[in-house]
Amino acid sequence: MGAMTTVNMHEAKTHLSKLVERATCGEEIIIAKAGKPVVRLQPITEKPAARPLGRDAGKAWISPSFDDPLPEFEEYM
Repeated sequence: MGAMTTVNMHEAKTHLSKLVERATCGEEIIIAKAGKPVVRLQPITEKPAARPLGRDAGKAWISPSFDDPLPEFEEYM
């Protein structure tokens, strides 16, 4: 990660294009209001590709009696 820079709101409004360019190059830009950090300017990264459904189909098996009552609880039924 690049260096961190803190700028005030007025400076951020005046130099937004340059700050965006610096952020896309990896620099961390913090925008402050009255000296207090309020937001971080950072680039949007691509989301990872969606995982395909059914990729593990056929790798698990569930017994047909899976939902049958357990013998030790039959007296409560």
